Amino acid sequence: MELAYIPSPSSGAIHLGPLPLRGYALCIIIGVFVAVWYGNKRWIARGGKAGTVADIAVWAVPFGLVGGRLYHVITDYQLYFSEGENWVDAFKIWQGGLGIWGAIALGAVGAWIGCRRRGIPLPAWADALAPGIAFAQAIGRWGNWFNQELYGKPTDLPWALEISEGPNREAGLYHPTFLYESLWCVGVALLVIWADRRFKLGHGRAFALYVAGYCAGRGWIEYLRVDQAHEVLGIRLNVWTSIVVFVLAVAYFVISARLRPGREEIVEPERAGVGVSDGSDTPGASDASSASDALGASDASGSSGASDSGKPDAAKKPEGSAESVPDAGKAGKG
Repeated sequence: MELAYIPSPSSGAIHLGPLPLRGYALCIIIGVFVAVWYGNKRWIARGGKAGTVADIAVWAVPFGLVGGRLYHVITDYQLYFSEGENWVDAFKIWQGGLGIWGAIALGAVGAWIGCRRRGIPLPAWADALAPGIAFAQAIGRWGNWFNQELYGKPTDLPWALEISEGPNREAGLYHPTFLYESLWCVGVALLVIWADRRFKLGHGRAFALYVAGYCAGRGWIEYLRVDQAHEVLGIRLNVWTSIVVFVLAVAYFVISARLRPGREEIVEPERAGVGVSDGSDTPGASDASSASDALGASDASGSSGASDSGKPDAAKKPEGSAESVPDAGKAGKG
C-alpha cells in the first residue's frame, strides 16, 4: 500500500469559465516572464539600461520556441510522421514537446541579432540572463506534470508520481523526473548566482557555468526516463548531447578565463557618457574646450603685458584685480 504519492492533474488545462488555459503553455509563459524580470535586475546591476533584456528577449524567445520545437520534432519524428500518426500534431506545441537544446541554440541566434542591433556584447547579456533561464526551466518543467509526460521508471518511493491511463502510457507510480529536473535547475541557478558574486564571472562564463551545471543533472535524470527516445550505442540521444555540451561548456569556461580574465567594465556602451558635463560626449568637444582654454590664457597674458608697459602703476593694484584672472582660470579647471 502506497503511503504517499504525487497526484497528477486530471486535465492538462485550467478552465477560467469557458476559456481553457493550457497548463503547459502557462508554465512556459511564467518561466519566460521570470527569466526576463530577473535578467533585467542583473543587467542593471552590471551597469546596463532597464528594458534592454526585454528588448533582446523579443528576438530570443520566438527563436527559442521554434528551435525547441524543431529539436523535439526532429529527434522524435516517429510521434508525428510514422504510420497512423497525424503530422499536423507537430504544430500543437501546447500538447508539450520542447527540446531545451534546440531552444538554447536557436534562442542564442535570436539573442545575437538583438544584441547586434543594440550594440552590446552577447556574452555579457547571456551572463545576466543565465540564472533566470535556469529558474524558467524549473517552472517550465511543471508543464510536463500537467501533461503527465516525461516521467521516470516505476518506483514505490513516497514521492512517486501517479500517472493515469492514457494514450501511450500505463497507469502506475513512477519517478517524478519533472520534479527532479525542476529542483536541479533551481540549484543550478543558485550556484550561478553565488559563483558570479564570489568570482565576478564575465565574458560568458556565468552562462557557461549554467550550461555545464544543467547538463550534469540532465544526464542522470534522462537515464531515469522511460519515454521513447533514440539511442546511440545503447545510450539515449539526450544523454550523449548532455555529455558533449558539458565538455564544450567547461572548455569555454577554462579558455575564456585564461584569455579574458575579469568582467566587462562596460556592458552597454551608450551609458559610458552618463554623468559627464553637457557637450563632452560630442566628438571634438574636448579639443575645442582645450583650444578655448589656451586662447583665453593667451589673451589674458597679452592684456596683462600691455597693462604693465602702458600703466606702470598697474602692478600696485590690490588682490582681486584683473591680474588675478589667469590664476582664477587655473583654479577652475580642477
